[in-house]
Amino acid sequence: MSHVLVAELLHQQKYSLQANRKTKEGSSHPDRNAQFEHINARAAAFLKSGQPAISVDAKKKEQVGEYKNGGREWHPKGQPELVQAPDFEKRKDTPYEVYDLGRNADWVSVGADHDTSAFAVESIRVID
Repeated sequence: MSHVLVAELLHQQKYSLQANRKTKEGSSHPDRNAQFEHINARAAAFLKSGQPAISVDAKKKEQVGEYKNGGREWHPKGQPELVQAPDFEKRKDTPYEVYDLGRNADWVSVGADHDTSAFAVESIRVID
């Protein structure tokens, strides 16, 4: 039996090649809303007393450099954007967004440190 015959038999049974689709959700913690309400109340209390309140969020790791990716862009025919090769040397950095609630200001720090907690602290350290 060849792979061609197997493909034909699968097609006859209404099978097709398909990519995975994320639809399964994990269950959320029963106290999730209460946790956010507690955090919000603490932040409001700090701001009211003149203390700073910030939010720090690590974003998705991003590739650094001009590497091939799955997206497409419009370019004149026959003039694709040139990128670096080989892809196995890619370096990924993690952007951290720090949001100052009292000033309604934010900034992003980017680092390659694998010790993410240390980098998050350094991101916060830039406040005044």
